[in-house]
Order: sequence, then structure tokens, then C-alpha cells
Amino acid sequence: RTALAPRDTAARRKGKARRGRCKARNEGLLNKQKRSRRMKANDRERNRMHHLNSALDALRSVLPTFPDDAKLTKIETLRFAHNYIWALTQSLRLA
Repeated sequence: RTALAPRDTAARRKGKARRGRCKARNEGLLNKQKRSRRMKANDRERNRMHHLNSALDALRSVLPTFPDDAKLTKIETLRFAHNYIWALTQSLRLA
């Protein structure tokens, strides 16, 4: 029994050492995957914002503004568009 104990302990140490190295490799791989996912998510968000800003620019171009050189903010653009559509609808109802 005493002869088996040191081997058993050595085998356990080797197993733990292996698991530790494997874990480090897996953590490195996981970090790369996380970084890759984050970069892809950032790219998607950047593209989403570019499309949103392009749509708002297109909306600004068809809205009458006073003065013409003033650029409306995003929320101002949406509120103005809502009010403008409401005003046009009211004028059609009265006509």
C-alpha cells in the first residue's frame, strides 16, 4: 500500500499539471474567440449606426428646415418629421 501511494500522488500531480496547461491553452483560445466575437459585434454596431445616420440624413433632406443651414439632431429630425407628417395629414383632411 505504501508503495502505491507515491505513484498515485505522482500520477495525480501529472494529471493536474496537464489539466492546468490545457486550461491555459483553452483560456487563450477562449480569449481569442471572445475578442473575435467582440470585434464582429463592434463591426455590426458600426454598420448599423452608419445605416441609421444615412437614413436620418435622407430624411433631413426632404424636411423643410428654417434656416436651411441648420442641421437637426437625430431626435429633432424624428420629432420634426412626425409633426410635419401630422400637419400634412391635417391639411389633406381639411381639403
